[in-house]
Amino acid sequence: MTNGLRVLAVDDVPPALDELCSLLREAPEVAEVVAAGDALNALKLLQASHFDAVFLDISMPGLDGLELASLLARLSEPPVLVFVTAHDGHAVTAYGIGAVDYLLKPVRAERLSAALSKVVRMVGDQAEEQKPAPDAMSALPVESGGRTRYVRRDDVQFVEAHGDYVRLHTKSGVHVTRMPLSRLEGYWEGTGFTRVHRGFLLAVDAVLELRSDTTGGLLAHTEAGDVPVSRRHARDLRDRLLAAAQRGDLGRGNRA
Repeated sequence: MTNGLRVLAVDDVPPALDELCSLLREAPEVAEVVAAGDALNALKLLQASHFDAVFLDISMPGLDGLELASLLARLSEPPVLVFVTAHDGHAVTAYGIGAVDYLLKPVRAERLSAALSKVVRMVGDQAEEQKPAPDAMSALPVESGGRTRYVRRDDVQFVEAHGDYVRLHTKSGVHVTRMPLSRLEGYWEGTGFTRVHRGFLLAVDAVLELRSDTTGGLLAHTEAGDVPVSRRHARDLRDRLLAAAQRGDLGRGNRA
Protein backbone atom coordinates (compact mmCIF):
# COMPACT_ATOMS: atom_id res chain seq x y z
CA MET A 1 0.00 0.00 0.00
CA THR A 2 2.99 2.30 -0.49
CA ASN A 3 1.15 4.57 -2.92
CA GLY A 4 -2.39 4.08 -1.64
CA LEU A 5 -5.01 1.37 -1.41
CA ARG A 6 -6.02 -0.90 -4.28
CA VAL A 7 -9.75 -1.45 -3.79
CA LEU A 8 -12.32 -3.76 -5.38
CA ALA A 9 -15.92 -2.47 -5.31
CA VAL A 10 -18.68 -5.07 -5.76
CA ASP A 11 -22.38 -4.35 -6.35
CA ASP A 12 -24.88 -5.81 -8.82
CA VAL A 13 -26.78 -2.50 -9.19
CA PRO A 14 -24.89 -0.36 -11.76
CA PRO A 15 -25.87 3.09 -10.38
CA ALA A 16 -24.94 2.02 -6.85
CA LEU A 17 -21.64 0.58 -8.09
CA ASP A 18 -20.84 3.76 -10.02
CA GLU A 19 -21.60 5.92 -6.96
CA LEU A 20 -19.44 3.76 -4.70
CA CYS A 21 -16.54 3.79 -7.17
CA SER A 22 -16.83 7.56 -7.51
CA LEU A 23 -16.68 8.09 -3.73
CA LEU A 24 -13.73 5.74 -3.39
CA ARG A 25 -11.79 7.43 -6.21
CA GLU A 26 -12.21 10.78 -4.47
CA ALA A 27 -10.67 9.43 -1.28
CA PRO A 28 -7.00 10.36 -0.80
CA GLU A 29 -6.19 6.95 0.70
CA VAL A 30 -7.23 5.14 -2.49
CA ALA A 31 -4.86 4.73 -5.44
CA GLU A 32 -6.97 2.45 -7.66
CA VAL A 33 -10.57 1.24 -7.79
CA VAL A 34 -11.71 -1.79 -9.79
CA ALA A 35 -15.43 -2.52 -10.22
CA ALA A 36 -17.19 -5.88 -10.30
CA GLY A 37 -20.90 -6.32 -11.04
CA ASP A 38 -21.33 -9.61 -9.21
CA ALA A 39 -19.62 -11.83 -6.65
CA LEU A 40 -18.42 -14.41 -9.16
CA ASN A 41 -16.62 -11.81 -11.25
CA ALA A 42 -15.19 -10.34 -8.06
CA LEU A 43 -13.86 -13.77 -7.06
CA LYS A 44 -12.11 -14.16 -10.41
CA LEU A 45 -10.50 -10.74 -10.05
CA LEU A 46 -9.35 -11.54 -6.52
CA GLN A 47 -7.85 -14.83 -7.64
CA ALA A 48 -5.97 -13.10 -10.46
CA SER A 49 -4.68 -10.03 -8.62
CA HIS A 50 -4.05 -8.56 -5.18
CA PHE A 51 -6.43 -6.06 -3.59
CA ASP A 52 -5.95 -4.35 -0.24
CA ALA A 53 -9.67 -4.10 0.42
CA VAL A 54 -13.07 -5.14 -0.91
CA PHE A 55 -16.15 -2.93 -0.51
CA LEU A 56 -18.93 -5.43 -0.91
CA ASP A 57 -22.71 -5.40 -1.28
CA ILE A 58 -24.57 -8.23 0.45
CA SER A 59 -27.79 -8.84 -1.51
CA MET A 60 -26.70 -10.09 -4.94
CA PRO A 61 -28.08 -12.83 -7.17
CA GLY A 62 -26.24 -16.15 -7.16
CA LEU A 63 -23.26 -15.97 -4.84
CA ASP A 64 -24.09 -13.22 -2.34
CA GLY A 65 -21.74 -10.93 -0.45
CA LEU A 66 -21.66 -12.95 2.77
CA GLU A 67 -20.85 -16.17 0.86
CA LEU A 68 -18.08 -14.41 -1.05
CA ALA A 69 -16.68 -13.00 2.18
CA SER A 70 -16.59 -16.48 3.71
CA LEU A 71 -14.58 -17.71 0.72
CA LEU A 72 -12.17 -14.79 0.93
CA ALA A 73 -11.56 -15.43 4.62
CA ARG A 74 -9.86 -18.71 3.61
CA LEU A 75 -7.24 -16.98 1.46
CA SER A 76 -3.67 -16.87 2.79
CA GLU A 77 -3.70 -13.06 2.46
CA PRO A 78 -7.36 -12.04 2.49
CA PRO A 79 -8.27 -8.45 1.63
CA VAL A 80 -9.82 -6.20 4.26
CA LEU A 81 -13.62 -6.40 4.04
CA VAL A 82 -16.11 -3.54 4.25
CA PHE A 83 -19.78 -4.28 3.60
CA VAL A 84 -21.92 -1.68 1.83
CA THR A 85 -25.63 -2.48 1.96
CA ALA A 86 -29.09 -0.99 2.16
CA HIS A 87 -30.06 -3.17 5.14
CA ASP A 88 -28.65 -3.39 8.66
CA GLY A 89 -29.95 -6.89 9.39
CA HIS A 90 -26.70 -8.67 8.51
CA ALA A 91 -24.33 -6.58 10.65
CA VAL A 92 -23.69 -9.27 13.28
CA THR A 93 -22.94 -11.89 10.62
CA ALA A 94 -20.73 -9.47 8.68
CA TYR A 95 -18.59 -8.62 11.70
CA GLY A 96 -18.46 -12.30 12.59
CA ILE A 97 -16.91 -13.02 9.18
CA GLY A 98 -14.26 -10.40 9.89
CA ALA A 99 -15.49 -7.19 8.25
CA VAL A 100 -13.88 -4.05 9.63
CA ASP A 101 -16.93 -1.88 8.92
CA TYR A 102 -20.54 -2.01 7.74
CA LEU A 103 -21.79 0.96 5.69
CA LEU A 104 -25.45 1.67 5.01
CA LYS A 105 -26.56 3.12 1.68
CA PRO A 106 -26.57 5.90 0.75
CA VAL A 107 -22.96 6.07 1.88
CA ARG A 108 -22.02 9.32 3.63
CA ALA A 109 -18.57 10.80 3.00
CA GLU A 110 -17.66 10.87 6.69
CA ARG A 111 -18.60 7.21 7.19
CA LEU A 112 -16.60 6.18 4.14
CA SER A 113 -13.64 8.18 5.44
CA ALA A 114 -13.89 6.41 8.82
CA ALA A 115 -14.07 3.02 7.10
CA LEU A 116 -11.01 3.79 4.98
CA SER A 117 -9.08 4.81 8.09
CA LYS A 118 -9.84 1.36 9.54
CA VAL A 119 -8.78 -0.28 6.28
CA VAL A 120 -5.48 1.64 6.24
CA ARG A 121 -4.75 0.56 9.82
CA MET A 122 -5.65 -3.04 9.09
CA VAL A 123 -3.50 -3.16 5.95
CA GLY A 124 -0.63 -1.73 7.98
CA ASP A 125 -1.13 -4.43 10.64
CA GLN A 126 -1.14 -7.14 7.99
CA ALA A 127 2.17 -5.81 6.69
CA GLU A 128 3.50 -5.99 10.27
CA GLU A 129 3.92 -2.24 10.39
CA GLN A 130 3.02 -1.28 13.92
CA LYS A 131 0.94 1.89 14.05
CA PRO A 132 2.34 4.37 16.58
CA ALA A 133 -0.03 5.47 19.31
CA PRO A 134 -1.16 9.09 19.01
CA ASP A 135 1.13 10.17 21.88
CA ALA A 136 4.11 8.72 20.00
CA MET A 137 3.35 11.25 17.25
CA SER A 138 2.73 14.24 19.50
CA ALA A 139 5.71 15.99 17.87
CA LEU A 140 7.15 15.74 14.36
CA PRO A 141 10.80 16.26 13.36
CA VAL A 142 11.37 19.07 10.87
CA GLU A 143 14.72 19.54 9.13
CA SER A 144 15.86 22.94 7.93
CA GLY A 145 19.34 24.23 7.12
CA GLY A 146 21.01 21.09 8.44
CA ARG A 147 19.20 21.34 11.77
CA THR A 148 16.36 19.29 13.21
CA ARG A 149 13.66 20.83 15.35
CA TYR A 150 10.38 19.37 16.62
CA VAL A 151 6.93 20.79 15.99
CA ARG A 152 4.36 19.88 18.58
CA ARG A 153 1.00 18.57 17.39
CA ASP A 154 -0.74 20.98 19.77
CA ASP A 155 0.90 23.91 17.94
CA VAL A 156 -0.35 22.87 14.50
CA GLN A 157 -3.50 24.64 13.32
CA PHE A 158 -3.80 22.86 9.98
CA VAL A 159 -1.84 20.51 7.73
CA GLU A 160 -1.50 20.84 3.97
CA ALA A 161 -0.53 17.98 1.62
CA HIS A 162 2.47 18.60 -0.62
CA GLY A 163 3.26 15.39 -2.53
CA ASP A 164 5.07 12.98 -0.19
CA TYR A 165 5.45 15.83 2.31
CA VAL A 166 3.11 17.82 4.52
CA ARG A 167 3.22 21.47 5.50
CA LEU A 168 2.49 22.07 9.17
CA HIS A 169 0.90 25.49 9.60
CA THR A 170 1.34 27.12 13.00
CA LYS A 171 0.97 30.72 14.17
CA SER A 172 4.76 31.02 14.15
CA GLY A 173 5.23 29.77 10.58
CA VAL A 174 5.07 26.86 8.16
CA HIS A 175 7.18 23.73 8.63
CA VAL A 176 7.68 20.89 6.16
CA THR A 177 8.21 17.22 6.98
CA ARG A 178 8.26 14.07 4.88
CA MET A 179 5.04 12.12 5.43
CA PRO A 180 1.93 11.48 3.28
CA LEU A 181 -1.14 13.29 4.57
CA SER A 182 -3.18 10.06 4.76
CA ARG A 183 -0.61 8.48 7.08
CA LEU A 184 -0.50 11.52 9.35
CA GLU A 185 -4.31 11.51 9.43
CA GLY A 186 -4.19 7.94 10.76
CA TYR A 187 -1.57 8.80 13.38
CA TRP A 188 -3.50 11.85 14.58
CA GLU A 189 -6.93 10.21 14.57
CA GLY A 190 -8.81 11.09 17.74
CA THR A 191 -6.52 14.02 18.62
CA GLY A 192 -8.78 16.84 17.40
CA PHE A 193 -7.81 16.86 13.73
CA THR A 194 -10.26 16.15 10.93
CA ARG A 195 -10.06 15.93 7.14
CA VAL A 196 -11.82 18.91 5.56
CA HIS A 197 -10.48 18.64 2.02
CA ARG A 198 -8.54 16.19 -0.11
CA GLY A 199 -5.36 18.10 0.73
CA PHE A 200 -6.00 19.46 4.25
CA LEU A 201 -6.31 18.33 7.86
CA LEU A 202 -7.69 20.86 10.32
CA ALA A 203 -7.41 21.23 14.09
CA VAL A 204 -11.06 21.81 15.00
CA ASP A 205 -10.28 23.87 18.10
CA ALA A 206 -8.14 26.26 15.99
CA VAL A 207 -11.13 27.45 13.95
CA LEU A 208 -12.16 31.03 14.68
CA GLU A 209 -14.98 31.23 12.14
CA LEU A 210 -16.27 29.91 8.81
CA ARG A 211 -16.16 32.22 5.79
CA SER A 212 -17.22 32.16 2.15
CA ASP A 213 -14.64 32.75 -0.57
CA THR A 214 -15.24 34.76 -3.75
CA THR A 215 -16.66 31.73 -5.56
CA GLY A 216 -19.04 30.76 -2.75
CA GLY A 217 -16.79 28.04 -1.37
CA LEU A 218 -16.36 27.48 2.35
CA LEU A 219 -13.21 28.49 4.26
CA ALA A 220 -12.27 27.71 7.85
CA HIS A 221 -10.45 30.73 9.29
CA THR A 222 -7.59 30.12 11.74
CA GLU A 223 -4.82 32.35 13.05
CA ALA A 224 -2.43 30.50 10.73
CA GLY A 225 -4.54 31.13 7.63
CA ASP A 226 -7.67 30.05 5.80
CA VAL A 227 -8.37 26.39 4.99
CA PRO A 228 -10.63 25.30 2.10
CA VAL A 229 -13.49 23.00 3.11
CA SER A 230 -14.92 20.73 0.42
CA ARG A 231 -18.67 20.25 0.14
CA ARG A 232 -18.42 16.57 1.09
CA HIS A 233 -16.76 17.49 4.42
CA ALA A 234 -18.70 20.68 5.23
CA ARG A 235 -21.52 19.08 7.23
CA ASP A 236 -19.16 16.95 9.30
CA LEU A 237 -17.01 19.99 10.10
CA ARG A 238 -20.04 22.06 11.14
CA ASP A 239 -21.13 19.23 13.47
CA ARG A 240 -17.65 19.04 15.00
CA LEU A 241 -17.49 22.82 15.45
CA LEU A 242 -20.86 22.84 17.18
CA ALA A 243 -19.76 20.10 19.55
CA ALA A 244 -16.48 21.92 20.26
CA ALA A 245 -18.34 25.19 20.90
CA GLN A 246 -20.69 23.43 23.34
CA ARG A 247 -17.65 22.08 25.23
CA GLY A 248 -16.02 25.53 25.22
CA ASP A 249 -13.08 24.25 23.18
CA LEU A 250 -13.60 26.32 20.04
CA GLY A 251 -11.06 29.00 19.09
CA ARG A 252 -9.18 28.65 22.36
CA GLY A 253 -6.10 30.17 20.74
CA ASN A 254 -3.78 27.80 22.61
CA ARG A 255 -2.05 26.62 19.44
CA ALA A 256 1.20 28.49 18.80
